[in-house]
Amino acid sequence: MRKLRIILVWTLVSLFLQGGAYTFLNSKIQQVMAPLPTKPITLKLNATIPGSNLKNIQISYAKDYLAYTEDGTFKVFNLVQGKQVFEKKPPSTTDKSLGVLTYQWLPDRNTLLYFYAKKNPNEITTVTVYPKPIEQPPTQNPASYDPEDPNQKIEQKAPPVVPVKPRIETRYGNPQLTELYSLELPESNDDTPPDDRFNQTIDKMPKGGKIENLVFSTSTNLIYLTVKNESSQLLMEIDVMKNVRTMNKSGEVINTMAASDRYGTLYVNSKIGSTHQVIALNGTQRWVISNKSNDRILGIRDGKVYIGEVTNNELVKIKTTTDRSELMEKPTLKTEWEGIIPFKDVRMLIGSDGQVVVYDNQTVHIVTEGKMKMFNLEGSDNYVSIDGAELIQLNPQGTSTLVKLHPLESLK
Repeated sequence: MRKLRIILVWTLVSLFLQGGAYTFLNSKIQQVMAPLPTKPITLKLNATIPGSNLKNIQISYAKDYLAYTEDGTFKVFNLVQGKQVFEKKPPSTTDKSLGVLTYQWLPDRNTLLYFYAKKNPNEITTVTVYPKPIEQPPTQNPASYDPEDPNQKIEQKAPPVVPVKPRIETRYGNPQLTELYSLELPESNDDTPPDDRFNQTIDKMPKGGKIENLVFSTSTNLIYLTVKNESSQLLMEIDVMKNVRTMNKSGEVINTMAASDRYGTLYVNSKIGSTHQVIALNGTQRWVISNKSNDRILGIRDGKVYIGEVTNNELVKIKTTTDRSELMEKPTLKTEWEGIIPFKDVRMLIGSDGQVVVYDNQTVHIVTEGKMKMFNLEGSDNYVSIDGAELIQLNPQGTSTLVKLHPLESLK
């Protein structure tokens, strides 16, 4: 009986231990398969950057690096250590179309993608072309040939060949080379130099083309950009295999776009002639999401597509639909908010909590769960991080610029 009790006790202990181990492993698997949402990083700090003409301000994922251009030179500044850590000058001081065209931080790490244009040193090349020799027509049958004699044999002679001299041909390539780089930065308290890595050359980029929009889907490794030159606009897709293709239709104008991080679907504001539509593109397929001429794509966040109704340069309605793997024509749009927000010469984004942030240099409007708040901004130039969490205020002071960072939610 005593032995039976001992066996029973150890059996129960074993079951409890196994149950605890299974619970622990199950929780870890759940964290991997369905990770809990993490709040964006925010910092409160002040820094002084040399220079007073900073343009295209973009802050990194961890809010510790600031990317900007100054007089055509691309720079990255370590806000924690208070020093510049990267610089890339344009290859020409006279041709303003060359140098860094655009850049953007990845949303989940301190890595930045940028496009760099330079003059093609081998725009005009010559090649030697060797044409095929010219074959003369075969000789006629001899006069002694008797077509009625079945035993008669005719000796076959190869037709004479006339050689052709090689010629020199001139080939004209793209006068501009556009290169894609990734700049990986260490932790801000680490003095390791950034890793500036060349990825590929994009041959289809037109000379003097300006990159107007740049979005990417990190989970599908797709990059989308619109490039405009004097005569046309191109919508281009770059995939993980470095393939580049053009996706827009002839005469189509695209002014805003957003990419799904789940499925790589691209949503754009499309205008062909007098027809305005919100279009979803996936590969070669297209779906009309909205054919209302006043609807505009605002962005995508956490499986939700945000569409705004804009009338007389005012945002009057925010609608949403589900970001689906299998798209459909004209899906149902749910109205999330109605009101009035000035929508001319503004910047806008969808924050990590699904808030719609619209701002200029004086005010910021934030719509969260159907309610809007407005705040006045103090900086000479104001920017909001792409996750909607951090406010970056810039105030030029002589030959320097004072930078102040603080969470956007701290505004009163």
